[in-house]
Amino acid sequence: MSLIKDKIDSENLPKHVAIIMDGNGRWAKSRGEERTFGHKNAIDAVRNAINACNEINIPYLTLYTFSSENWNRPSDEVSTLMNLLTETLLLEADEIFSKGLRMHVIGDLDKLPPLVKDQLLRVVELTKENTKGNLVLAISYGSQKEILNAVKNISADVKEGKVDVESIDEKLFENYLYTKDFPPVDLLIRTSGEVRISNFLLWQIAYAELQFLKCSMAGFYKRYLLPVYC
Repeated sequence: MSLIKDKIDSENLPKHVAIIMDGNGRWAKSRGEERTFGHKNAIDAVRNAINACNEINIPYLTLYTFSSENWNRPSDEVSTLMNLLTETLLLEADEIFSKGLRMHVIGDLDKLPPLVKDQLLRVVELTKENTKGNLVLAISYGSQKEILNAVKNISADVKEGKVDVESIDEKLFENYLYTKDFPPVDLLIRTSGEVRISNFLLWQIAYAELQFLKCSMAGFYKRYLLPVYC
C-alpha cells in the first residue's frame, strides 16, 4: 500500500470531486498523433481516477465527458468520441456495477446518437440500486443552458401557480438543476494547463476549491493518482 495513501485523512476528504478532462488532443498532437489518439489514451486514466475515488470512498465523482460546445468539433473527431464512449460503456458496465457504483448522466441527451443514449441509459438502469459511490457523466452538457432551463421551468411553474415568486431561493433553484440530487462540488480539477471553467457546473462550484494542472488527463493519473492508488 502506498505511503501517500496511508497519510490521507479519511475524515477530511471532499464529498464531490469534478474533473474537466482537458488536453488529450493537444497531448496527442505533441507526439505527432491525431487528436483522437489522445482521447483513446485517456480511457485508462479515467478508469483509474474512478478506481481511486472508489478506493478512498469519495462518494461523488463528476467527469466532464463531452461539452455542448464539443459538437462544434470536426465531425470525424465527434464520431470517434461517440464511438469511444459506447465501446467504453460496453466494456466497463460490469466493472462499474461490481464496484457498487451508481452511474448518472447529466446534459442534453436528446442530441446524442440513439445508440449512445440507449447504452448510457442501460448502464444507469443497471446500477440504479448501487450505493457504494456515484459516477456522474456530464455529456452534451453546458452549464449556461442548464441554468436557463431551470429559469424557464421555474417561470412555467410560477405561471401555473405551482411556485410562488416569494418562495424562490437558492434551495428551490437547485431543485431545477440536473444535479438536484447531488451535493455541491468541493473540489474541481482541470487538466491541460488551461485556467478557466469552460461552462462547467457554474452554480455547483460556487464554494469549490479549484485546481488547475498543467498535465493532460493521462499525465494527471501518472503524476497524481498513481502514487495514491498503487
